[in-house]
Amino acid sequence: MYPVHTTTAGLTAAQHPRRGERIMAAINRDPLTAPHAVRNDAILAACTAVLALALALFVGHGREPDALGWTLLLAAHVPLPWRRRRPLLVLLLVLVPVVPYHALDNNHGAPIAASMIVLYTVASTSTPRRTLLLGTTVIGTTLTMNALTNPDGFTELLRITGWVVAVLFLGVDVRFYRQYVTAIVERAERAERTREEEARRRVAEERLRIARDLHDLLAHSITLIGVQTSVAAHVLAADPERLDRETVAKALDDIAETCRTARGELRTTLEVLRDNAGGPSDTRGPLAGLDGVPDLVEAARLAGARVEPAVRVAGPVPPAVGAAAYRLVQEALTNAVRHAGPEPAVRVDLHEEDGALRLSVTDDGTGPTPGTTPGFGLVGMRERARSVGGTLDAGPRAGGGFQVTATLPLTPTTTREGTVTG
Repeated sequence: MYPVHTTTAGLTAAQHPRRGERIMAAINRDPLTAPHAVRNDAILAACTAVLALALALFVGHGREPDALGWTLLLAAHVPLPWRRRRPLLVLLLVLVPVVPYHALDNNHGAPIAASMIVLYTVASTSTPRRTLLLGTTVIGTTLTMNALTNPDGFTELLRITGWVVAVLFLGVDVRFYRQYVTAIVERAERAERTREEEARRRVAEERLRIARDLHDLLAHSITLIGVQTSVAAHVLAADPERLDRETVAKALDDIAETCRTARGELRTTLEVLRDNAGGPSDTRGPLAGLDGVPDLVEAARLAGARVEPAVRVAGPVPPAVGAAAYRLVQEALTNAVRHAGPEPAVRVDLHEEDGALRLSVTDDGTGPTPGTTPGFGLVGMRERARSVGGTLDAGPRAGGGFQVTATLPLTPTTTREGTVTG
């Protein structure tokens, strides 16, 4: 029972803010949109009316109000519940009974609270220019009435003017403070929205990158496995009586090696989905680069393609550019093996020129079979080239076959996503 009681008490205390926090929340709240405004102001009007009655009877200067004076005094408090909705109209409705009330030389201190409340409301909800204009009007009217009813009361004149000016300045100051708080809140909300949009953008980019990696890896591996399986099946079905066991064993070994390679690359690719103690998500280790191109060429040759590589890159290239070139060559060779027909002649050319890595993969095949559903290979290749600030073109050649060309800058480049690569 005791732990439950303690938890409930803690929750109750957390749900009830301290008095200072409630006061600051009330000050910061926009008076035009505050909840239960009419109800709260009706209570305020009632309390102010009681205070005015007490002041009229026991405190202040001037005579005790008669029946007309009491009526005018109470009438000045009637509009107060609507002071936030129509501050200017309420000010006018308060001044209408207050002016004759003072002109009749009734107790001058009784309606001060109601007058100050409505003046504060106008100052805290109106523009400074309008507040200055209304303040001048009110002070002028007050001075005129005081001069008519109490021409010798210079001290009283200064006191009334000081109170009016102080209340107006307080209202203007509170208005500026609320605007300041609102601006801070809006700035914080914009910053939060920016952080959320940045997080969503990074998630989308990461998903797109993973999708490209999985497509390149699986398409390449599955294509090679399919070709090698077809070779083994052909050997088994061609002449069962004179089975070439060495060829079948080699095809099966190639399939097993392709599976092992694909499994290793798939494992390193999927590691980016793990969150290791809140650290960076990119835990793939070294990216495949130009040093992996010979393995791609050998794998394509095992699948039946006649590949002629030409890699003329003198020095090291940025890891991101090398990884992009590796994936582009991988996808281009995969497409050649799948669509160029049996034993296509493929040329892979990589060289540096004008501060960029130039890539070209051409074949003499027949291209995709008409009616084949297009995949995501070319789309992914273009996205991968753009990710390092490069460009890619792909299409049929004039003399037959298919050609993929790409230009990848070797210097740091700001990409479309706003990251710096290279």
